[in-house]
Amino acid sequence: MIQTEIKSLEDALHESILLAKHKQTAQMLSITDTIDKIDPITFFNHAKEMQGERVFWTSPFDQFYLVGVGEAFALSAHASLKRFEQIEQKWKQMLSEVIMFNPHQVAGTGPIAMGGFSFDPSKQRTALWKDFETSQFRIPAYLLTIEKGKYYLTINLVVCPEDHPQQLLYEIETNKQLLLNRTTPLANGPTIKTKHEIEPLKWKEMVSKATEEIKNGYADKIVLAREMQVTFERKTDVAPILDNLIKTQTNSYVFAFENSQSCFLGATPERLVRVHDQQLLSTCLAGTAPRGDTREEDEQIGLELLNDVKNREEHEFVVQMIHEAISSSCEDIQVPNQPVLYPLKNLQHLYTPVKAVLKREYTIIDIVKRLHPTPALGGLPREKSLAFIRENELLDRGWYGAPIGWFDPHQNGEFAVAIRSALINGKKASLFAGCGVVKESEPEAEYQETNIKFTPMLSVLGGAS
Repeated sequence: MIQTEIKSLEDALHESILLAKHKQTAQMLSITDTIDKIDPITFFNHAKEMQGERVFWTSPFDQFYLVGVGEAFALSAHASLKRFEQIEQKWKQMLSEVIMFNPHQVAGTGPIAMGGFSFDPSKQRTALWKDFETSQFRIPAYLLTIEKGKYYLTINLVVCPEDHPQQLLYEIETNKQLLLNRTTPLANGPTIKTKHEIEPLKWKEMVSKATEEIKNGYADKIVLAREMQVTFERKTDVAPILDNLIKTQTNSYVFAFENSQSCFLGATPERLVRVHDQQLLSTCLAGTAPRGDTREEDEQIGLELLNDVKNREEHEFVVQMIHEAISSSCEDIQVPNQPVLYPLKNLQHLYTPVKAVLKREYTIIDIVKRLHPTPALGGLPREKSLAFIRENELLDRGWYGAPIGWFDPHQNGEFAVAIRSALINGKKASLFAGCGVVKESEPEAEYQETNIKFTPMLSVLGGAS
């Protein structure tokens, strides 16, 4: 990574082209500067008129936004047990060669990587996830970062020895004009035409089978997911869906990743891990109940959740696993003794934060590798629960239930678990929901829990209130 003192984009382009000519190979440039205030959904919406897919990320805790357009550089890995290491190696190689001008040094600026991993690379892939690789990250060509009320635009591009700086400058300024200076109203949100649950009776039979296996000592917990397919009246526009998710799911990460004709999006309340200045935060979010219609009913449901044996057992599985997973790579680990309630619009969960200091020799990708999948999405023990899911589950999870997020050149980053989500392709979408099966589980109760978990996405897709 070459830090420069370039004062203008034109100077940066000149220097990068000269270096590309000297090396006789393409050279990546990243330049960041402050910009005037712009709404992130407006930026995302304008970007649909440009070439290249879009990515969107916002954290509910600090009004932090990342909106990416296009692709300057791609990181991908083969579906193997070494996929995390492959991504890390390619990232470090890219950083060693990039010319970067970023006087602000703000987390989430510069040549950051945005993307995710599939839930289980050993699961047989289906056509549903054909547009998504098992491990895939994108360094956006244009990146809007909003952090602590300040706005930054990073331009990442690859220049070639034969490129002309004035032509590149013209293209960049044209794109900036499109992204930053026009006001376009959002299209109307979608309306669901049909809904179809994928084999609910077979899914309940699978829950019964898992319960029997657990009672026989095969595992302590197995998380099972199912799919609902919907169709729309017309091809779906993503921007109004994201806008609605931000307004309604205020305690959730809102994300979108476009690949080819598909877009995976959602509002997940479940952080996997955050690292900022070596301070690590992971959270356990396991154990679920609906919200009440009145304050009194809501408090009563929450109290019952806090004292429910099945949900507390599920929750404790995840807390113990997180602590064990980070123990060798972290110092000063802090875990509260009891969970608290974490309220969402449609649901409430048991919640325990885990804090620590990440050792300098480790990265956020190291932690993601150790944590995924947590018992909240896979089960316990990990390998046995994954084997049961792989053999019996009725869907290809793809990126559902998997780590999605971002990381930057300065060891900052954040990953969430991609639940409460949908994969949209034109006039169709697949929604996903899951639940933890333990020895006390009843198929009908677990089925109803997944129905509740479909609600956040159905509500913004025009199919539920």
